[in-house]
Amino acid sequence: MTLQVFGAHPTVPLSAAIRAGDFIFLSGQVPFGPDGRLVGGDIETQTRQVLDNIKAALETAGATLSDVVKATIWLTDPDDFARFNAVYGAYFDKAPPARSCVVSQLMVDACVEIEVIAYKPLPN
Repeated sequence: MTLQVFGAHPTVPLSAAIRAGDFIFLSGQVPFGPDGRLVGGDIETQTRQVLDNIKAALETAGATLSDVVKATIWLTDPDDFARFNAVYGAYFDKAPPARSCVVSQLMVDACVEIEVIAYKPLPN
């Protein structure tokens, strides 16, 4: 099996995505905006930014949100769950992926982090 690396980070030892055969594994995404700075705001704003970042990372690997089969979510505040879920549901409105969601402190000052696994068979 050949591994493909997408978006190796210049200052942290990680890649945005790794394709291993038909699976694409994304590193946890936090709400960094296009300028590389954390997006402030409420859980809805940060969740949209994270999901937009996931969408962009998947596209570099030739996949879309509809290819996501598993998501793991970290929230810093359990009271944000319902509002997070409303935004998340708008991005995964048909056949949502399996998922886990936990409350945890994050390594950056953000409300949410999400990592996903996508399944996108390689062309024969």
